[in-house]
Amino acid sequence: MKLAVKLKKQLVLLFFIIFSTLAFASGGTERKDGKDGGQINTKEEVEAYIIHHIKDSHDFSLFSYTDGEGVRKHFGFPLPVIVYTSQGLVTFMSSEFHHNDDGHVIVEKDGLKFAKIHSKIYELDAEASTVSFDADHHPTNAHKVLDFSITKSVVGILFVGLLLLWWFSSLARQYKTKQIPTGFARVLEPLVIYVRDEIARPNIGDKHYRRFTGYLLTVFFFIWVLNLLGLTPLGFNVTGQIAVTACLAIFTLIVYTFSAKKDYWGHVLWMPGIPVFVKPILAIIELAGHFLIKPFSLLVRLFANITAGHVVLMSLIAIMFTLKNELGVVGATGLSFALSFLIILIEVLVAFLQAYIFTMLSALFIGMAVEEHEHH
Repeated sequence: MKLAVKLKKQLVLLFFIIFSTLAFASGGTERKDGKDGGQINTKEEVEAYIIHHIKDSHDFSLFSYTDGEGVRKHFGFPLPVIVYTSQGLVTFMSSEFHHNDDGHVIVEKDGLKFAKIHSKIYELDAEASTVSFDADHHPTNAHKVLDFSITKSVVGILFVGLLLLWWFSSLARQYKTKQIPTGFARVLEPLVIYVRDEIARPNIGDKHYRRFTGYLLTVFFFIWVLNLLGLTPLGFNVTGQIAVTACLAIFTLIVYTFSAKKDYWGHVLWMPGIPVFVKPILAIIELAGHFLIKPFSLLVRLFANITAGHVVLMSLIAIMFTLKNELGVVGATGLSFALSFLIILIEVLVAFLQAYIFTMLSALFIGMAVEEHEHH
């Protein structure tokens, strides 16, 4: 019985990895302009597609294909565009841009004109009928707006937030009514205990760890589930957006800053046991470490590792196209699939590892802030 359950889990994981690899591969053959039957054939086109893939999007597009008449079809759904302009708040659906990121489609709304250029929304001058560009391809007759749109990453954040709320509400209810959780809650329970006993308690201490366990659990599961979703055909790359990782790092900064004890600030601002003339220098270094270095290490590590994983995976998949079309190498598809399969195996581990590292460092920083030193 146990062997059958273990075999089922391995088959599910294998299916997940193969399906994800094929989804990336099928996505890697698409072009935005519809030329050549939607195929990407050159190194420059592959690089442009990879950059487009890891960016956020105003549309939730799952995949595209070219029909028998050579017309590009997009499968997905539009998302609300919410921008603050010179005339106030303006809203419309992203479908009005017609899947065009080059700024050639101008949307007129509430007497204003908008264009999407390099995945960013601009407000055009009142007299403009087209978008003008300078030598560096920057618009000269448009300016940026404050963008509060519901993008693909925002959808991912809301989806995972609701999913975690559902999971842990169910787990909490089961703890109130029975001794042993059942169903999916039995999967969550050992992970919750692991974060509590192996991350929170050792790094924060027995006296204070309970206050921060809820935050650490939220951060751990939020990052981990988002990382796993980034490996699915849904195409989420939420933790690969530096704005998201920066926001998470700022939350940790706020937690350990406002939880810090008087003893901690005493060591930061006026380090005991060293010469007086050195103390101001160390205070500057310690303040820089508290407000800059610690949050920066959190946000960059998560952002860089997740982004690098997506870039490496799609680059390996692109080998089959670049080698076949530019060099005529036979067997490139098999090589590309084998390498991509191995990388996705590693990325499943990295998804957990990055959530663990972010949570561990957050617990460590909080523990340093609430620690009470003994003075002799």
